[in-house]
Amino acid sequence: MAAPKVIFYFDFGSPNAYLAHKVIPEIERRTGAKFEYVPALLGGIFKTTGNRSPAEAYAGIPLKLAYEGTETQRFVKKHGITEYARNPHFPVNTLQIMRGAVAAQTLGVFEAYVDAVYRAMWVDGLKMDDPAVIEAAFTKAGLPAAELIAGMGDAEVKAALIANTEGAVAHGVFGSPSFLVGNELFFGKDKLGDVEAELAASA
Repeated sequence: MAAPKVIFYFDFGSPNAYLAHKVIPEIERRTGAKFEYVPALLGGIFKTTGNRSPAEAYAGIPLKLAYEGTETQRFVKKHGITEYARNPHFPVNTLQIMRGAVAAQTLGVFEAYVDAVYRAMWVDGLKMDDPAVIEAAFTKAGLPAAELIAGMGDAEVKAALIANTEGAVAHGVFGSPSFLVGNELFFGKDKLGDVEAELAASA
């Protein structure tokens, strides 16, 4: 029997998606499930659905923003996440590095790319919408920087990211991280427990 699958719609610009990424291996080990990472541009999702980031949506509610930070620290502590820091350049325009994720799939370096870019964003705090910073981060991680940067401008790569984004919205996605188990959609890092329960129920 094939292992159950979870589609993980992600954007590097979401710190919550990064934190989910750090917890996903635990769930895969416990359940035998496989999370399929699908790059979907959060800016495009927001534009299509009328959604906004928490920083924008709660800008006038400082107590809500403070509570969001508290919940993040609780999540980090609960899961023993030792590598996480707010990016001082947030929000970062992720269009190029999201196109790079699609290019990385075609180059066979997707998993290494995801790990490297997430580290650059949410551990090292780099400005990953600066072309020079992007190239340096790729090179440091041992990725094929020239090929990835060329791929970001490829018409097929651009079209694939658009298709991923439109497909995510078609499945009800309005933000990141979002998880699809069969036809069941779950939003937010705090719903990973429900994702695991759904996997157990469908096994």
